[in-house]
Amino acid sequence: MPCPYTADLVTRRPLGCLFEIVETLVLTLIIFFVIQTFVAQPYRVEQQSMERTLEPDQYVLVDKLTPRFDAYSRGDIVVFEPPEAWVQGGPKTPFIKRVIGLPGETVEIEDGAVFIDGARLEEDYVFDLQPTTASEEPARWVVPEDQVFVMGDHRAASADSRAFGPIEQSTVIGRAWLRYWPLSSLGILPTPEFPTPPGNGDARPSPAAP
Repeated sequence: MPCPYTADLVTRRPLGCLFEIVETLVLTLIIFFVIQTFVAQPYRVEQQSMERTLEPDQYVLVDKLTPRFDAYSRGDIVVFEPPEAWVQGGPKTPFIKRVIGLPGETVEIEDGAVFIDGARLEEDYVFDLQPTTASEEPARWVVPEDQVFVMGDHRAASADSRAFGPIEQSTVIGRAWLRYWPLSSLGILPTPEFPTPPGNGDARPSPAAP
């Protein structure tokens, strides 16, 4: 006489496997969502503004976790939402630029150079070491609290704070730290060192004496 529970066992086992598969998929999606929302997120470089540090069609991993407890530093490469007035209702493709000025600092552009609180900023990462220009020179911005002043490394091909001013740190998605695709470009994005603190380096040229 066949066991009365045989058929029941046969029908329940596939359902149990299906439930485990669904449970694993849901858990994987939750983990993926948490990581992308709070820890790290990949981004594709679409602009030329960070050449040659970052080239179009390269992929970077953006750290969204450490900026929550570690303030942005000069030289950090950040991904942020562009100002609403700048995109004028168009697609808000994130921008990627380098932090140049920090809260409370005065950023000035004159004679093709950048000055922070009167000290000339040495920028070896600038594309072909091209001069930095502004629509009007001398140009001057005081960076408010909770904002940063950003510029692209390819200054002649970058729409940045020279055009739309300092950006709110709340619009910054995170700090780009790893270039991972294509594999030939794999590497951590270094933060340049600025040995000369603002106010102690080469001062802005003084006007010639009459």
